[in-house]
Amino acid sequence: MEWLIWSGALVSLIGLAGLILSIIKVAKARKAGLTDDDLRAAVQKVVPLNMGSLFLSVIGLMMVILGIFLA
Repeated sequence: MEWLIWSGALVSLIGLAGLILSIIKVAKARKAGLTDDDLRAAVQKVVPLNMGSLFLSVIGLMMVILGIFLA
């Protein structure tokens, strides 16, 4: 089950990279000095990326835990 652990770690790292990307996008939008409505629209565009990244991170961690449990 070692392959499950390593593939889960890879999936978690991809999710972490997506989370970092969403943080960077929101930080750039905040520094741009947008109005409240424009900032809200920019953040709403990042929400799907953020949720997908969280999903990948959770699935990857579940794979790691399952791999450890079955090993």
